[in-house]
Amino acid sequence: MGEPGGCMSFDPYSEEYSPPPIDEGYWSSLLNDRHADEGVSDDNASNFGTPEDWEELTRIRDEDVTLELLTVGYNRGGLLVEWRSLRGFVPASQLTEFPINAVESVRRRAILEYIGQILPLRVIELNQERNRVILSERAAQAEPGGRQSILHNVQPGQTVHGTVTNLVEFGAFIDLGGLEGLIHISELSWGRVSHPRAILERGQVVDAYVLEIDRSAGRIALSLKRLRPDPWRTVDERFSVGQIVEAIVTNVVDFGAFASLEDGLEGLVHVSELADGHFLHPRNVVSEGQSIRARILSIDGRARRMGLSLRDLENSGG
Repeated sequence: MGEPGGCMSFDPYSEEYSPPPIDEGYWSSLLNDRHADEGVSDDNASNFGTPEDWEELTRIRDEDVTLELLTVGYNRGGLLVEWRSLRGFVPASQLTEFPINAVESVRRRAILEYIGQILPLRVIELNQERNRVILSERAAQAEPGGRQSILHNVQPGQTVHGTVTNLVEFGAFIDLGGLEGLIHISELSWGRVSHPRAILERGQVVDAYVLEIDRSAGRIALSLKRLRPDPWRTVDERFSVGQIVEAIVTNVVDFGAFASLEDGLEGLVHVSELADGHFLHPRNVVSEGQSIRARILSIDGRARRMGLSLRDLENSGG
């Protein structure tokens, strides 16, 4: 497990370009996506528990105590365990030896092998109102108190080191040494990202920028792209209208094609600027991955927009 280390202040943006604060809507969206992916339900009718047990489990979470719990069942996202009157859930991504990216048949066989086993676990999320108890075998590998140390020592604006533990449609989970941070897919790159796997892989060690910390809930929002300058901030200094540029087509849609000039900097070739004459669809003119030469028609750095044209390049001075 990687320890949070080498934290250093880093602010690649002026105040004008500072990212907006992460509100509860961001957290809710991110965590709801995560729970949907992992099979966590907010309506666990069997998990009412006694007030005394909720209070005791809260103390266990706060003191980062490791529990030895019996696995009593499973669902599509992980394992079910019991502690006193409460039932807890262990997401598959929080198991140290689970083949998370394997085909469904292999995942099912692997999950069945856990039934009846006793696992060392730590509470990573507790919400009595939603009858939710989430535990982690991965977190139990860290030194006791490590999670609280991370939450209290790491600050927004710092750079932290961690290991990629899971990649899902909406982002990536990064182990910071017993506590996971979340990188939303929109924070992986300044450019278009089809899936987090296009940027990261499980087990990869990365540096990440700390966006926001919710210490009471044990949540850390991270970013990869904010460790690099926003290419749109200086686009007017580096490019000009009328300039001929090299680009790669990244997406073809009904109204035209998007093309990348550099990482995070895309322009749009409107369908009317793709070619002279008539054609059925932009895909009849260009295709994704194709290298093109284009003329810049317009630049708007604040709106993050650039207009490109493939027409009449010979007479544009390029």
